[in-house]
Amino acid sequence: MGSKNKLKRFHENETFPNVIQPTRDEVLSNFPFQGKWHSFFKNNNPISVELGCGKGEYTIALAEKNPDKNFIGIDIKGARFWRGAKTALENKLTNVAFIRTQIELVDSIFSKAEVDEIWITFPDPQIKYKRTKHRMTNHDFLLKYNHILKEGGVINLKTDSEFMHGYTLGLLHGEGHEILHANHDVYKDYYSPDEVTGTQTFYEKKYLEKGKAITYIKFRLNF
Repeated sequence: MGSKNKLKRFHENETFPNVIQPTRDEVLSNFPFQGKWHSFFKNNNPISVELGCGKGEYTIALAEKNPDKNFIGIDIKGARFWRGAKTALENKLTNVAFIRTQIELVDSIFSKAEVDEIWITFPDPQIKYKRTKHRMTNHDFLLKYNHILKEGGVINLKTDSEFMHGYTLGLLHGEGHEILHANHDVYKDYYSPDEVTGTQTFYEKKYLEKGKAITYIKFRLNF
């Protein structure tokens, strides 16, 4: 994407009522919607969050299928989720929002027990050992998710990375968390949930074209 296109999208994001682009300092110093997301959506419906939402395909698809829930996509690359934000406005989806910020700040974006479900879709597996702290299912991230999730809330991990899939399963087993569903190839699993196979992101389609299996884990934390 050219720099002119990126700038155009950044500026257009600023005009979208469903996009929030706080600075890091604004997030860390009393973010105005923390604990008040129901006032943003003007309802008390359950909240689902997609971390690393990319172009927002999952956020949009889930919002269309579940009008009685609110969906928030988070990504640091606003030029990517511009497409999702624009689609939501074009389709008059009032249960969608996007935030441009770092994912490690998620526990400053939401209050304790404010979120019902988390989706992690095709994160960077951060394979090198020195990058372990950046893996989105490491122990420290799980603690952050546990803080914002309601009791009984669930996390979904969908990835093309067998490494990420195996790493996460091992960590979950080792820490005693509850694995609700796990599969190494969702398109060969008869029991895969429709929300997992019914939506394909831009990158997922590319992975499938290359013959890569798509893995999935649904789990509940027991800290």
